[in-house]
Amino acid sequence: MDPERFEAEKYADYFPQLQQAYKNAFNQMNERYDSTLIHGIDQTILSESEPFYEDGEFRIELPDDPAGRLDGVVVVEDERLDEIMDQYVETIREELRRTFDVST
Repeated sequence: MDPERFEAEKYADYFPQLQQAYKNAFNQMNERYDSTLIHGIDQTILSESEPFYEDGEFRIELPDDPAGRLDGVVVVEDERLDEIMDQYVETIREELRRTFDVST
């Protein structure tokens, strides 16, 4: 996996793989946590996230104020949201590694 190629082609050639990795992560998280919360995170936070590949690792950049994006969508304590977001981001990273066959 080449970081420059990934950046240049992630929303063209790699888009189906990105969608599948995010979908797989969503399904896993939806099985483990409250589906309303996971759906809210998916629609309001992760829909604006940006995946990057650098230094042999995937990184997920989240939009500003993730907790604020959930206001009016679902009620969750900030600490709980942080825990779930950390797990969700790690699950996405694992799915990206698996999808793109990148070992850590």
